[in-house]
Amino acid sequence: MELTAVLTPAEEGGYVALNSETGTTTQGETVEEATELYLSQFPIPAPGRPLVTTFSVPAPA
Repeated sequence: MELTAVLTPAEEGGYVALNSETGTTTQGETVEEATELYLSQFPIPAPGRPLVTTFSVPAPA
């Protein structure tokens, strides 16, 4: 099984991990800790493969 994590630096330090397949968000001091936490809290099998995309947002005027 392959899951996707979107990791962003947290303002207070560490990382926030968003798992789009399970809809969970967790936080950890390291990348490994952030991704391990959501898997231990929500060990849900993910159906299918995720589609990851990017998009641009215009800067505010």
